[in-house]
Amino acid sequence: MTAGESRLVAWERRVEWPLTGLAVVFLGLYAFDVLHTGLTQPQHELLDVALTGIWALFAVDFVIRLTLATNHREFFRSHLFDVLILLLPMARPLRALRVLAVIEVLNKRLRGGLHGKAAVYVVATTLLVGGIAALAVLDAERDAPDAKITTFGDAAWWALSTIATVGYGDLYPITIEGRIVAGTLMVGGIALLGVITGSVATWFVTSIRDLEEEVEESGDEVSARLDQVLAEMRLLSARVVELEASLTAKDRGDQTTPGGAGR
Repeated sequence: MTAGESRLVAWERRVEWPLTGLAVVFLGLYAFDVLHTGLTQPQHELLDVALTGIWALFAVDFVIRLTLATNHREFFRSHLFDVLILLLPMARPLRALRVLAVIEVLNKRLRGGLHGKAAVYVVATTLLVGGIAALAVLDAERDAPDAKITTFGDAAWWALSTIATVGYGDLYPITIEGRIVAGTLMVGGIALLGVITGSVATWFVTSIRDLEEEVEESGDEVSARLDQVLAEMRLLSARVVELEASLTAKDRGDQTTPGGAGR
């Protein structure tokens, strides 16, 4: 590992928990802003300033990581999704897409914290992505003319049917921002279904392999025990032969001694 890569890894470890905390705060403030319709305009503006500030810190973190990377071009190319989720919200109509940065940060924490627990990770990620998508699409849609999604219940139902790739068509976004959220959720739903399918397949393969190993180990134990029994039987047979030979020799010796024939 080069010095630059070491600095990058050290930075990512240093800011991992602070960024996770900021993501949780961002999500809480965003949910409060979306769900509480009784807030005044100054309150909405204050929350928007706080959310924009946290989002800007995510952008600063990306710039620092790009600076610390040894190969800037390769780092930029491999983090295009990060670039998109940081640049798109700069357009005023796409401000709700700032939640994508939160998904990215929290997903890293879930993936690291639930390493090896695929089922728990899938469930947690599904709830996270579905809940944030419901908030984002409600934020984008409810004030639009002829909007189909105007309550959080509608948004949650839409997110559930979309992430499950069912898509009843009773609820759908009509704004550009809402459709971008929908497209992202569709791709995420397909990816999650692939992870679930892969996890189930892996579980089946692992179970069958473990069963085969148990059978093989049991067969080896039986074979070893059988070999031991056969060895003991051979030893016992050899002792019997020795005993018969000893008795035969004794009989012959008795017959050759004086008076032995008269017995």
